[in-house]
Amino acid sequence: MLSKLDRGLWEVTTRGGRSVRSICVRDGSELVQLRHRGAACNRFVVEDAANEITVQYTCRGDGYGRTNIRRETNALAQIDSQGIEGGRPFQFAAEARRVGACR
Repeated sequence: MLSKLDRGLWEVTTRGGRSVRSICVRDGSELVQLRHRGAACNRFVVEDAANEITVQYTCRGDGYGRTNIRRETNALAQIDSQGIEGGRPFQFAAEARRVGACR
């Protein structure tokens, strides 16, 4: 499912508009570990359907997460993620939207 997402610059906005983050999406996997960005984590795909994917990942020494991404269009997706980062729990829901080309 992730490979169907358009490449380019995406804005990820948490529900309630509390935070906005820009991410350069090359293959879609960048949206899986939003709270553990750049960490080398082991991933396990729980479900990979035509319009939805669920990935569970473990980052040695820094926690873990479980992310569900639902593709609405190739340029719009809904993200739900929860887990532990740095010993503290997290949970968020966000909308990811392609806004242009990467810089």
